Amino acid sequence: MSESPVPHESPIYRRIADRLRARILSGELRDGDRLPGENALMAEYGIARATARQALAVLINEGLAVPRRGSGVYVRLFKPIRRHGSRRLAREQWGQGRSIWDADTHGRPFSVDEVEVTRERASDEVAGILESREVWVRRRRYSVDTRPVQLATSYFPAHLVDGSAITLVDTGPGGVYARLSDLGLSPVHFTEEVRARMPAPRECELLDLPGGTPVIVIERTAYTAAGRPIEVNEMVLDSAAYVLQYDFDA
Repeated sequence: MSESPVPHESPIYRRIADRLRARILSGELRDGDRLPGENALMAEYGIARATARQALAVLINEGLAVPRRGSGVYVRLFKPIRRHGSRRLAREQWGQGRSIWDADTHGRPFSVDEVEVTRERASDEVAGILESREVWVRRRRYSVDTRPVQLATSYFPAHLVDGSAITLVDTGPGGVYARLSDLGLSPVHFTEEVRARMPAPRECELLDLPGGTPVIVIERTAYTAAGRPIEVNEMVLDSAAYVLQYDFDA
């Protein structure tokens, strides 16, 4: 009679990460608490420093912890933002003066900073989509529950929005889509392309990303009823902070 196979045991660093994760999810370790450091894990489990570092890296890569240079690794609990692809862009949202972020956050506090509005010469790719070499560019960073979660850069044909509130830092109620509507350029159709990549150094800095955390890049183009492209928006999302939801019929 053959013997039953022995179940494969996970590596020690994963078992340690599992124990730490359980302490976080049970509430024993709370948001902002310092996790046991490499020295403490080495002493408790009799492991090498590299193994202790791997155990902490598992939690960092899962978005449950964040390293602070010269201080240690800390618990970072964050309820993921559920980004509903179509609901957030519905006319009833921005048409009534509400921010499309209200649809994402459901009452959670959010803020916008690092806002920059400039008139620039477009790249070949953006110029080809918008059919305009001169564009107004809006760059900004969004934070939810004080955590930076997204960078966004929007491009608009300069000759269509010159002199409008779109060229100001504060665009007013409803944001840029409400202002485009004021100009007779209401967006009625959107396309989005989604991909993942590793972040650039500046993106890591602005989003406060732990090492090894990828970002989700969404490129959206907005069109008028006549099919004219009026905005290209590239969004860079902290992948650990989001769930992307898309509903569609068969």
